[in-house]
Amino acid sequence: MSATVKNNLYQVLFFTNRLYLLLGGNILLFIIAFFIPQLYNIAIEAVIVLAGLLLLDMILLVFRPADIISLERIASARFSNGDDNEVLLEFHNRYPYPVFVSVIEELPFQFQDRNFLQKAKVSAGEHYTFRYVLRPVERGVYNFGYTNVFIRSALGMVNRRFVFNNEQAIRVYPSFHQLRHFELYGYMNRLNELGVHKRRVIGHSMEFDHIKPYTKGDDVRMLNWKASARSGNLMVNNYVEERSQQVYSVIDKGRIMKMPFNGLSLLDYAINASLVFSNVAINKGDRAGVITFTENKVETLAASNKRVQVNKILETLYSQETHWQESDYEALSVQLRSNLSTRSLLMLYTNFESMSSLQRQLPYLRRLARYHLLLVVFFENTEIKKVTEMQAHDMEDIYKQTIAQKFAYDKKLIVKELAKYGIMSLLSTPEHLTLNVVNKYLELKSRTLI
Repeated sequence: MSATVKNNLYQVLFFTNRLYLLLGGNILLFIIAFFIPQLYNIAIEAVIVLAGLLLLDMILLVFRPADIISLERIASARFSNGDDNEVLLEFHNRYPYPVFVSVIEELPFQFQDRNFLQKAKVSAGEHYTFRYVLRPVERGVYNFGYTNVFIRSALGMVNRRFVFNNEQAIRVYPSFHQLRHFELYGYMNRLNELGVHKRRVIGHSMEFDHIKPYTKGDDVRMLNWKASARSGNLMVNNYVEERSQQVYSVIDKGRIMKMPFNGLSLLDYAINASLVFSNVAINKGDRAGVITFTENKVETLAASNKRVQVNKILETLYSQETHWQESDYEALSVQLRSNLSTRSLLMLYTNFESMSSLQRQLPYLRRLARYHLLLVVFFENTEIKKVTEMQAHDMEDIYKQTIAQKFAYDKKLIVKELAKYGIMSLLSTPEHLTLNVVNKYLELKSRTLI
């Protein structure tokens, strides 16, 4: 990529600290020469040598074509939210001698980083790659600006600036790196290393597959007496895991989901978990969909088990934003009752900080649980947990711990209150949400609840 270079010398040349130090030393020499006249001629000669070196340095740097160096930014067209995304700067030095390179990137304003600087010494004709990592914490469009490159020679008195017009807009999507990570481990059958496990449960699903001869270890309750009488040998019914069930990620976009943890909002944690969970469900043969709701709107992406569904879910989740008002659970229950005709698994991502907040929505949650298998997913406040685990040193610390323990206890009461009405719940820390949701889904599948 060619550089956009200003024509005026004062716009492309910058004096370095080395030059100012040499000038300062020369001035100091003149001051000493005022008291010791014998040093005056030496000071004059030092000025001439310094001026000659400065002129030589400028000639070495300036009187070269604009394409004497090249630089190209290599970055993915999409960044993964909450993950490390690598960016490369491919630099090529065409100077016939080694140069010292300083690179300043104009990063997107979302990172609030105005001190980006990378340095390297690049030999003549060498290709060099600058690498850095960015971790976005919100979805949207991120705009990169120009890349400024400062070149200096071994003399080090002057920097020449090259400005590369390589503006680039990159979209930040929900965590597809996490999605690929789970897929890779799934293909290798190593999900247990991530914490995903299959729970063994006594029983079977109710979807008939075929009749097979009895072998030691088969469930005797599954004996098919009619087939056994016809064949003269014991025969058992074989069942398989029920497939192609509807599962929906229902995401609350109200103000309670704005709460941040480690830079990401609760909404982003829910979105990242929904993406991975939907992909796992589709791989298990179920139909996955997404429902989002606010104070006045319920949006639905119909469930499907086609492979393109994951991309549709990704595009749907990309544009979701929280609202300042509280979400309308009554409208959600009405919409789902009219639009979902078959019983489905609803993974409801929301948050309750107190019993009073749960009581306001409990009638609508009970209505949803009457027609669907409802799992309420809400978050453990890790900051409050840290306070409860601190050692108290004075009365103020005791008061803080008491209040924190009250909030933590309310979370456990919420779990018990939901269970009292037959509503399943999952209380999870934000950073472990994806693992816990996938584990819960696999557990429900193994228990043949869906």
